[in-house]
Amino acid sequence: MELPKFILGDNTDYPNAIYVIHTDYPRFIINLEDDEVEWLEEFSKEDEKELESEAENLIEAATAFYDREVSRYGE
Repeated sequence: MELPKFILGDNTDYPNAIYVIHTDYPRFIINLEDDEVEWLEEFSKEDEKELESEAENLIEAATAFYDREVSRYGE
């Protein structure tokens, strides 16, 4: 089974949080309420340097995914 690249997450303990889970490498969960990112991977120093440039693009993609999903609820 292939997972979607992004998944929306919800938790009633955090009613204002808007979670997007990225399932591909590098896996992470972002809370769009405050843009806090929790990485689900361990990174070497070399990986961290590469990730710096990629992280911004991944966060933008997560935000675009959320916007797209919310727009589809209205359809």
